Amino acid sequence: MSRIGKKPISIPDGVEVKLDQRTFSVKGPKGQLSRELPAGIEIEIEGKEINVSVTGEDKFSRSLWGTMRMHISNMVEGVSKGFTKQLQIEGIGYRASVEGETLVLQIGFTHPVKIAAEKDIKFTVEKNIVTVSGINKDTVSKIAAQTKRVRPPEPYKGKGIRYVGEKVRRKVGKKTAAK
Repeated sequence: MSRIGKKPISIPDGVEVKLDQRTFSVKGPKGQLSRELPAGIEIEIEGKEINVSVTGEDKFSRSLWGTMRMHISNMVEGVSKGFTKQLQIEGIGYRASVEGETLVLQIGFTHPVKIAAEKDIKFTVEKNIVTVSGINKDTVSKIAAQTKRVRPPEPYKGKGIRYVGEKVRRKVGKKTAAK
């Protein structure tokens, strides 16, 4: 039995939930999301609550129960509040800017690195903090991880792109020989 899968999902005010055949869709003030349900997973909408249950007795259906419950919960939260990830740029001369829908990073390469925003993703830059925001948690996390992968923090000086609040383990550099 899935402990997470058994928990009901509450629907906040201003959010509409609809189930057509195997397609679950959520519409809210920030936007609209939909997802196809796998076989063996059933959804019941009762008033202001969503209950996710498993109908198949196979191991695959039971393993997806908690996962699908969290995906649905993230969809409901995304269309009502949205998600954000913040990245911090460390290094002398490292900077970021937004040109239209594209994030432009100048981080020590000979050329600027451009990262295009996907659907419903928005970039904002304030000093050395880059904020990735949107309604789909998967997409926001994916774009933030791609941005960090361009120049991950290095262990000697700590230069690079990291999540805000992330601790980077620092290494001691070379020791000079005693004379």
